[in-house]
Amino acid sequence: MVAVTRTPRERWIEQGLQALAVGGPDAVRVEALAKGLGVTKGGFYGFFADREALLEAMLDTWERESTDEVLDRIEREGGDAKTKIQRAGVLTFSSDRLLPIDLAVRDWARRDEAVAERLRRVDNRRMELLREMIGTFCSDADEVEARSLLAFCVAIGAHFLAADHGDRTRAQVLTRAADLLLDRPARRLGAPGEAR
Repeated sequence: MVAVTRTPRERWIEQGLQALAVGGPDAVRVEALAKGLGVTKGGFYGFFADREALLEAMLDTWERESTDEVLDRIEREGGDAKTKIQRAGVLTFSSDRLLPIDLAVRDWARRDEAVAERLRRVDNRRMELLREMIGTFCSDADEVEARSLLAFCVAIGAHFLAADHGDRTRAQVLTRAADLLLDRPARRLGAPGEAR
């Protein structure tokens, strides 16, 4: 007799997170997930009581990956405070995996108070890191708070802004913004028309 192999719980969660990133919470449907996994939806109920339980597990996974795992990694990889801030931003807001999920959760939080509360918790942990790290090179509490807010807004807002920057690329302007926020020496962007 051959044992039946069930689709692991993590695969259902991952499939749900991918659906969320592409189409928001309404795209997270058990039947569609099962089809994407190439299985029947019966196995779903071995792990989750209902769709709400899956959504909760997805949010748990997103929260763990975007806070605990990011914080663990930046500590493990070391470096000074400015390096840690930059690494945390890259891991969270430049990732092909976390960024689309994060943006989808932000949109979802606009319509769901429980999701908004979870997002607030995640963002507060991120702000704590920024305050702690920026506080190592800036002693004014008001300036630490302002720089932390600006850094966070740049990290998120850059994905929504459609403005042009003249002869400069978005990457060049973001690099200069990071230099200002992290109190690093300016890197020359180049004058309009000048080779960079």
